[in-house]
Amino acid sequence: MSEQPILQVESVSKRFGGVHALENVSMDLFPGEVLALAGDNGAGKSTLIKVISGVHHADEGKIRYNGAEVTFENPQKAREQGIETIYQDLALADNLDVGANVFLGREPMKRVFGLPVLDRKKMRSEAAEALRVLDIRINRFDLPLRSMSGGQRQAVAIGRAIHWNAKVLIMDEPTAALGVPEQRKVIALIKSLKQSGVGVIFISHNLIDIFAVSDRIVVLRRGKKVGETASQSTNSDEIVRWMVGG
Repeated sequence: MSEQPILQVESVSKRFGGVHALENVSMDLFPGEVLALAGDNGAGKSTLIKVISGVHHADEGKIRYNGAEVTFENPQKAREQGIETIYQDLALADNLDVGANVFLGREPMKRVFGLPVLDRKKMRSEAAEALRVLDIRINRFDLPLRSMSGGQRQAVAIGRAIHWNAKVLIMDEPTAALGVPEQRKVIALIKSLKQSGVGVIFISHNLIDIFAVSDRIVVLRRGKKVGETASQSTNSDEIVRWMVGG
């Protein structure tokens, strides 16, 4: 693992009216590391990842990326710099095939009889390569996503991030609503991302998944960071105590 963090959150605070959603939160993420964010509902996890990814702007504090202070105007600006977020709803288009989803909003064009048309062959071949790198097997790249399993859909979302050279991947509840075999596949995908040097922020209510995949755990409660530890140095009981304030 690199000695230099790829992402640094420094004393970040965010308020919505009179509610302190985040208060003086700091954390680092290193290349090739999985950092788990744990906390109950309302702990501030979603607000924190939205500040990192450009959905919200911090009221106080700084975000550093590759050592430079950054302020992303919107999520697209963050994606252009290599910070991708996969939300629980995946933001995929069910009526489109794998290639079209990987290139969603960034579709390559070609000219046929002088007219611009979508280059579907290029989209499918490059999508297939992105998934092959992650050892993901999908038999038909011409079928709409609605015909695929939850695990396959999650894999397509991860493949999209890898194709666009994500250096930081934020995953919000990636194993929720999946069966046990598909949960295991997603965990395996995350471990594959680690090997390729991607820094992963992993949000989950499932402590089994957190311990299966993370290197470090940061615990939030009511907008404050209340704990941080190496995963191998703690256990579920301690994490739960931090989460509930016991």
